Amino acid sequence: MNDFHLQIARWYRLNKRDLPWRNTNNPYFIWLSEIILQQTRVNQGLSYYHKFINAYPTVKELANSDEKSVLNNWQGLGYYSRARNLHSTAKFIVDELNGIFPVTFEELLQLKGVGKYTAAAIASFSNNEPVAVVDGNVYRVLSRYFNINLGIDTSKGQKYFYELAQELIPRDNAAEHNQAIMEFGALVCTPKQPKCIDCPLIIGCAAYKSKTVSLLPVKEKKLKIKNRYFHYMIFREGSDVLVEQRTQKDIWEKLYQFPLIETSEDKTLDLQQTYELNATSISENKKHVLSHQHLYVKFYHFDKFPVIKSPTWETINENQLDEIPLPRIIDKYVSEMYLLD
Repeated sequence: MNDFHLQIARWYRLNKRDLPWRNTNNPYFIWLSEIILQQTRVNQGLSYYHKFINAYPTVKELANSDEKSVLNNWQGLGYYSRARNLHSTAKFIVDELNGIFPVTFEELLQLKGVGKYTAAAIASFSNNEPVAVVDGNVYRVLSRYFNINLGIDTSKGQKYFYELAQELIPRDNAAEHNQAIMEFGALVCTPKQPKCIDCPLIIGCAAYKSKTVSLLPVKEKKLKIKNRYFHYMIFREGSDVLVEQRTQKDIWEKLYQFPLIETSEDKTLDLQQTYELNATSISENKKHVLSHQHLYVKFYHFDKFPVIKSPTWETINENQLDEIPLPRIIDKYVSEMYLLD
């Protein structure tokens, strides 16, 4: 067990990427990085990390900002509940904890949006607390090194891997160990085409010896993908457009969008009866992939407002589209096509 730590720590010191959240033990900065990197690749998350620490250099400044500003700065990252949790957690720390960011694993678990993984990351990176971080990279490295075929998406498998990871972690060097095993999974023991020949752990890797590397880690549950069909109406008079805020418990909650009709199947809508207007143009289907959903999106352009408008619709100047948080698919369409016509 000790050999595993020594080898992976040695590799890490020689090969680690120079990332800004690794050069601090400030729990607030580490927390920001961890929330941003949930479901986000490092290359994409890096610019958002710099944006957030520049816009909100302290937890108090994040707490005192308005939610719309936070969502706007988050735009393009997806999974917007992370941004809302970020903001409400900052308020909780300022209002209930006197602005002092917690650093222990148990205290961190009390924060909204912080689970065992994130709590362990912050506690170990900021406070060197010996609690194991178990993410997708760690599951992959451990399942292959020890040739474990338990499902990582089952309670039995998750319990086993967590206990194994906890057993491996050195009491006096938790921060480096956790960083090392995650970095190793990201750069060497990758999901596809792992760099086994260059792997410093190859001698002890049970999966390599058994030729089961490509079969691990095991997932027992198949991901079910839901298809949804969105039809956005771009009603425009002069430089004014109609928008609405998404308020339901669904994707993109509290973000803004053009008036929407959702259908159960892929089709082009005839909106003459609904709005007494004909669309001047209709975009092709645009596919937007989320983790559990595939969205098929059409944009319908109108050169005037309908006579009857929903009370939830707001009229804004098109220049204000840059000032409100929009889903990525709409922001991209506005940037590339809508304002160019």
